[in-house]
Amino acid sequence: MTEKLMYHINLSKKDGAKYAIIPGDPGRVEKIASFLDNPKQITFNREYNTYEGYLDEEKVLVTSTGIGGPSTAICVEELAKIGVDTFIRVGTCGGMQMNVNPGDVVIANSAIRMDGTSKEYMPLEFPAVADFDVTKALADAAKSLDYPHHIGVVQAKDSFYSQHSPETMGVCDELKYKWNAWIKGGCLASEMESSTLFIVATVRKLRAGSVFHCVWNQEQAGCSMPKENQTHDTSKAIKTAIKALRILIKEDKLKS
Repeated sequence: MTEKLMYHINLSKKDGAKYAIIPGDPGRVEKIASFLDNPKQITFNREYNTYEGYLDEEKVLVTSTGIGGPSTAICVEELAKIGVDTFIRVGTCGGMQMNVNPGDVVIANSAIRMDGTSKEYMPLEFPAVADFDVTKALADAAKSLDYPHHIGVVQAKDSFYSQHSPETMGVCDELKYKWNAWIKGGCLASEMESSTLFIVATVRKLRAGSVFHCVWNQEQAGCSMPKENQTHDTSKAIKTAIKALRILIKEDKLKS
């Protein structure tokens, strides 16, 4: 890493901003950036696709993290080094509670740490919790937009196929036992990045929250993933994040 350019995200302090929206999918970056004023792509390196734009006259970065904890931690660490202190993850998830329907918005106030990366930051006993102000802004945004939404705990895992094909894994019994335990505990949905995001943000004294589009519900559909039970339009989650960011920008300006 040079003094001027972050090694992975390929950005420097001149590209910095206070706010960032971080989807996992590089292909979702342009769609999110289209809700900003004067959006333009500024770099694409590895899984890190970045656009910049403006929201209520504040510069905002939209940077993809790729899938999973390791690349998410790198993204957050390097964005923080160029000035970002407020992060909103916009992702997809699979519903776990029977009332979390495909197309619903899910807002995470905390995450179950089934990832490996966050263990490099804090012991497992330390909770992965979203920033309250960011979470409240997301909740207020979803409510004002009148979107069906849920607020609560999500499961953040490292392996996509251990969830969808647990019977093929050597630790099948453990996976099924924990899955059922999370459901009994009220876990809303499953995804792959938020526990890492929340832990890194907490350790680095940053603000972070997560909002998801529910693609499908494994408990409703059974173990298979029929296409008719899936929905892939992430617009509601994106619009929730944009409105939440407007709320945060307004609050931050009043504080300053």
